[in-house]
Amino acid sequence: MLRGRDLEQAALAELLDRARDGRGSALLLRGQPGVGKSALLEDAVAAADDLTVLRTRGVESEAPLPFAALHRLLRPVLDGLDAIPAPQAQALRAAFGESTDDVGDRHLVFLATLNLLSEVAARGAVVAVVDDAHWLDDASTAALLFAARRLEGESVALLFAVRDDATGAFDSPDLPVLTVPGVDADAAEALIADQLGATVAPQVRAELLEVTAGNPLGLLELTRALSADQLSGHARLPDRLPLTEGVERTFLDRYRRLPASAQTLLLVAAADDSGRASTIARAAQGLGADPDALDVAEESGLLAENDGVLTLRHPLVRSAIYGAATSSRRRQAHRALADALAGTPQDDRRAWHLAASVDGPDDVVVAALDEAAERARRRGGHEAAASAWTRAAELTLDPHARARRLFAAAGAYVAAGRPIETDRLARAALLDATDPLLRADLIALQGQVEWNTGSLDEGYRLVCQAATTAAPHDPARARVLAMLAAALASFGARSADAPDPATIVPPPASTAPPEELVAGWLLDGFSAVRRSDWAEAAAALRRAWGTPIGPDAPPMLHHNLAIATMHLGDDARAIELHDLQLQHARDAGAVNMVEHALTRGVVFRIATGAWAQGSSYAQEAVLLDRNLGLDELVTFPLAELAVIAALRGAPDAPAHLDELRRALEQHPPRGTVAGLVAGLTHWAAARQPDITPATALHHLEQIELPIARGLSALDRIETAVRADRRDLAEEWLGELRAFAEGTDMAWAWAAVHHCRAVLGGAEVEEDFRQALEWHARSSRLPARARTQLALGEFLRRERRRSDARIPLREALETFETLGAGFWAERARQELRASGETARRGPDLVATELTAQESQVAGLVRQGLSNKDVAGRLFISPRTVDFHLRNVFTKLGISSRTELVALALDPA
Repeated sequence: MLRGRDLEQAALAELLDRARDGRGSALLLRGQPGVGKSALLEDAVAAADDLTVLRTRGVESEAPLPFAALHRLLRPVLDGLDAIPAPQAQALRAAFGESTDDVGDRHLVFLATLNLLSEVAARGAVVAVVDDAHWLDDASTAALLFAARRLEGESVALLFAVRDDATGAFDSPDLPVLTVPGVDADAAEALIADQLGATVAPQVRAELLEVTAGNPLGLLELTRALSADQLSGHARLPDRLPLTEGVERTFLDRYRRLPASAQTLLLVAAADDSGRASTIARAAQGLGADPDALDVAEESGLLAENDGVLTLRHPLVRSAIYGAATSSRRRQAHRALADALAGTPQDDRRAWHLAASVDGPDDVVVAALDEAAERARRRGGHEAAASAWTRAAELTLDPHARARRLFAAAGAYVAAGRPIETDRLARAALLDATDPLLRADLIALQGQVEWNTGSLDEGYRLVCQAATTAAPHDPARARVLAMLAAALASFGARSADAPDPATIVPPPASTAPPEELVAGWLLDGFSAVRRSDWAEAAAALRRAWGTPIGPDAPPMLHHNLAIATMHLGDDARAIELHDLQLQHARDAGAVNMVEHALTRGVVFRIATGAWAQGSSYAQEAVLLDRNLGLDELVTFPLAELAVIAALRGAPDAPAHLDELRRALEQHPPRGTVAGLVAGLTHWAAARQPDITPATALHHLEQIELPIARGLSALDRIETAVRADRRDLAEEWLGELRAFAEGTDMAWAWAAVHHCRAVLGGAEVEEDFRQALEWHARSSRLPARARTQLALGEFLRRERRRSDARIPLREALETFETLGAGFWAERARQELRASGETARRGPDLVATELTAQESQVAGLVRQGLSNKDVAGRLFISPRTVDFHLRNVFTKLGISSRTELVALALDPA
């Protein structure tokens, strides 16, 4: 019976009731060691006799074993894997070592975890209990936190317990937390009476309560350690100790009173803590322990055996025994465990026990760690792979081999999204690396970390250094690195200490393989973009696009061929290449690449007026970023949504801009997207309703990146004219004309003629009509409609009302198709002023859907099944069904057919 835990028990009961009602949630119990977290978990399990209970716990020695804790949790329900999508099931089997396949993107494992829990919950509510979560392996932590944040609409409760003083990592800032305090005086008295049957003098009990802060384990263990005279108050109490140290001292005193054989077995159990009785017994016997050592250890109360599993009384027993042992005794215990595991399937455990058994270089141990690292990498355990390669490097004498292992570890940390560790290991490897190509790879890795998390300029400098290092030894590799540096420079990176990337390596021979030719032309093209030499940039980039390379070519080439389309505004090619990337990424379950392709593809849909699809893609990217905890990426799609809302003149445009600004405060963008996000933000701000021309111009003047300047060219120049800054308008027009002359892009020539007309002169009508001729060769519908509107306005002011109606009708039709309410209303006003009654477009259904509901509705309207929608948004099909029911209720409909038939606002 629990004492003094009414509030905590009520919170856990509510968690279980929510799961029973299909309102899944998670809860984190946090408290000091011994405060009673595990007892509360047991109480919750006892109260969940009508639920499916799944259990696991963190084991400190399993930190290097990827998905070990998750495997224990899900093992009882793995027969349900066939009910979830095959790629997810395959990834989960690979993560658990049940196949030799590579996991690929481990987000598939995370989604498989969520969907498996959801499938089990379809047969009855589920509670998953995770004790000692601070000791979970990193991969299990990531998977379980992923699931914990996506339980809305599920009949699943996830319950975690962690120590306040834990040294492990359990990053869960967004989970609800229940802090478990010590018990009060009444509960303490009852607890001691229940457990010990001892009579304690009031003043002694008060002092124990003060010393332990009501910690139940501390109360009981310190009370056990006192004599009858001390308990009655007739003898002095021992000197006070901090709680944890005091309890550990109590356990250690009990341990040291045992025979040597029992002490040996307990040390081996503390060194292993996997709990396998047969393994621990074999290892202890290998160190000379008697066969009856286990019985003696059990009788001490420090250890219990049940069904072949040994459990230490409390984690503090392990820390006390292991911490008090000498380093040589600990190494002997680990070596005995490694020997006991020889010939078993526990290769990873054996490798880590071997690693703990030596204090110097050992080729056998290094080989075992290399193999463990490779297995972890294949299973998606990037942190575990990095740990194994790092430890292997520590045990390696040869500097070159040590540097290569550190490089491998750094690369694994990149895959795990751990930039600080990546940079630390890359720096360490550079101290040993003498091979120039390895040094180049390490420096490039540092550059990647830097431009993504720190300074774009410093990242650029490092990539230039990497290319320079590689150039004398491998020109082809150096050319790709130089191309990457030039790409960074084309997005604004600069460094006085870096050479011009175009000068680092000579051009490839005309007979070079296609991949080398493409790398060379991309290098030339990006370098020309940096110089604003648009003719050279266009010629080089078009040669690169026109040279076929195979799907097995370096991914960096494919990515930069797509990115290069931004610089020319080659909309059709950009959408084609990014949609191809998106399809490949979806097929492979490569989440980061899905997000990359979605957001880059939206840029061109903004330009071409595919705003409904652009909004859908950007919203999907926002949900993907937030669902996967990639908050540092969310500002890009939020900026795109803000621009689309502003260009439409949507009523919620200010709300979109406010949301973007809040996100920018919390997560300033870094890397190559920083300039683009800044430009889109200023563009959206300049298009807000009721903004003055001067204020709008203030925002537009701050757009620096040429890509963003091109996208916003009409607004920048028109706003400069309205703000009486003809000088600025003419300067910007000259810049735009230079781009058009160099690239011969139809949209740019259309913008040049449009803006010339806006500036006035003798050929206004001719310039507008020239603009429309160029627009006919471009896919940028919003710009065409704006030229039609501007021409109609000009003709009406010239009292040619009949002539004005044709372009005004065409503009109105396009604006209505785009959902651009502001522009459509302006065209209607002009039509009325020309003497024609303008019809209104179809009324759209106003909704108050949440972002997730809106995205679910949009994907269902595209014909996707619930399972397909779930795969897109990285949620479970049951959560999709939950949102879809909410959509039906809010819209007053009852079927997918009705949803498809509605004229929903695409925003």
